[in-house]
Amino acid sequence: MTESTTPRPKALIVLSSARVLPLSEPAGHPGIPTGFFLVELAAVMAEFERDYDFILATPDGRLPQLDVNGLALNFQAGGNLGTATARTTIQSGVQRFGPEKLREKNPDLLKRRESELALAHRLLGRIPVSEPLPRTDAEAISVRDDAVAGFDALPQRQYLSIPQLIQRHRDPASGFSLADLAFVHMPGGHAPMVDFNDNPWMGELLHTLRETDIPISLICHAPVALTSARHRIDGDGKVTTDPDHAFKGARITTVPKYGEKAMLGFQYPKVPGERTRLTYYIDEALKDAGYDVNLTLNPSAAKVVWDAGHCLLTGNGPQAVDEQAARLAEIVRGRARDSLSRTH
Repeated sequence: MTESTTPRPKALIVLSSARVLPLSEPAGHPGIPTGFFLVELAAVMAEFERDYDFILATPDGRLPQLDVNGLALNFQAGGNLGTATARTTIQSGVQRFGPEKLREKNPDLLKRRESELALAHRLLGRIPVSEPLPRTDAEAISVRDDAVAGFDALPQRQYLSIPQLIQRHRDPASGFSLADLAFVHMPGGHAPMVDFNDNPWMGELLHTLRETDIPISLICHAPVALTSARHRIDGDGKVTTDPDHAFKGARITTVPKYGEKAMLGFQYPKVPGERTRLTYYIDEALKDAGYDVNLTLNPSAAKVVWDAGHCLLTGNGPQAVDEQAARLAEIVRGRARDSLSRTH
């Protein structure tokens, strides 16, 4: 019996390569270390790993950076994020549990993190891990050295830039077409605020994907990429801007401003002793760009929105990633079945 030579379907993963998140306050602050949240990527890759190959990309082709803050145990809780955050906060604060005791009391969260780090080793290769911040979770800090050592021991994978993706798509001799992708997924963490926002090449990528009817999955801070949709880039590299572009009015969700302000007030982005503010808020930027932004009153509640007309699937944070991965699988596999039935 011979193995099948049929190529596996491919999916595109686009991660931010930003390493520093600027702040508007405190004035003159150099910015804080940032990166992507593994949990918002791993759930999707785990859903498709058995049957799909992944093409990795960042806006500029530099390696992405994993945000150590996203390794905190509470972020591994999926739709139970609010409950897990309250529990681990009490355990580490009121009950004064150290990192080892915290892991002992939260075995399911620990198991998920270990599984997702193993997946990252298999699929992402050697990548950097962000430096901890003054308010980074103590348990996450305690595993950072092991995380860094684990990634440093790996071979480096190729990460294409978005211009390379577009140029290969446009070159008939390349054998590569964005139209052949099963889907595209972009995870959050704060990093996309830096290089997904108002990026003409990102705009060209989004429009090319929409025109070829490829599902686009964006979660947490990654929907900020849609601010780039007002831009197109032609074959000569000329940028044109259209405020009434084809994505305008799409129904989406993302991180709410009130959730961000709570993080800035009490959690890892907070600069100790200082009022801490971002340079902008994603939900406001997307509303200003003409999108129908749907938010939850409770920032820890999961929300996933599928806008079939724009081929857009969006989720509001790590609490939504399991639901989003399942919905994406339903969309992608449903399309594959429909395509197979048409060919027969």
